[in-house]
Amino acid sequence: MFTTNPFAELSALISTDVMQMYIIVMAVLVAGGTILDMMHKKSAKYFFLDSAKNAKNAKRTVSAGEKAGIAVATIASEIITSSEFCNTKRRISHLFTMYGFILFVATSALMIFECDTIATATLAQVWHIGAIMLCIGGYWFWFFIRVDVNSEGVKWYQLRRADIFIVSLFTTATFALLWSHFQTGHSGVVGDMGLTTLFFVLFLIANTTLFSTVMWSKFAHMFFKPAAAFQKRVAHADGSNLNLPGDFDLSSPEVQARFPDIPEYMGKNPENMGAGIRREAPNHY
Repeated sequence: MFTTNPFAELSALISTDVMQMYIIVMAVLVAGGTILDMMHKKSAKYFFLDSAKNAKNAKRTVSAGEKAGIAVATIASEIITSSEFCNTKRRISHLFTMYGFILFVATSALMIFECDTIATATLAQVWHIGAIMLCIGGYWFWFFIRVDVNSEGVKWYQLRRADIFIVSLFTTATFALLWSHFQTGHSGVVGDMGLTTLFFVLFLIANTTLFSTVMWSKFAHMFFKPAAAFQKRVAHADGSNLNLPGDFDLSSPEVQARFPDIPEYMGKNPENMGAGIRREAPNHY
């Protein structure tokens, strides 16, 4: 199973040209859905306006070399290692899902477009590993980490529009693994051909849903996050601080004289107000 290219077996029923065209159509749907999402939410307009506002409030000019360094730091931190997640479990789940998705999609395209520079068995192994990683990260997030499940007691089977992305993501990986498993013919289950067809159809439906619902799902979010993280780092570097008030030492007499209501609302020692929201885990069923 792990060394078998499931798309090679599928080519006996569906021509390679059709599979390649399907990949191209999915790519177009992602691009089109992302553009429509940007137009609907006016994300690009927001970024440009916010960038102009930051530039107006900047206290120093960030050089091109410094911006290049910030871009590298953003890629290394927010993208490669997902350091923006303070919750360790959420971070690990995200990394499993992200790298699983990259491996799964990349090897799918390489196998369908018949890349001869990499051994087919190697591609098949990476494809299966990517699907397994997707399942680990996706199911972990769905059953244990989602805020509405963990904090609000919402049942796992109560679906909302915001769940389109994650549900179609882990169901795509699940049905892909099941399709590959029954297609090999080593499962020993009577009627493997029927199960193979069933799981392939379910895989196709889940996969098409994943790539065709970008405008209504959180798929486009993965393209916005790096840009937002980069803009945030530049804003800190140029001193505009995202147009937020400056940081103050609340225990400083000068600051308290400038803002005399600090002791009234935050106590005489505002730096040590207690754990607050971190006092207990968010499990309020």
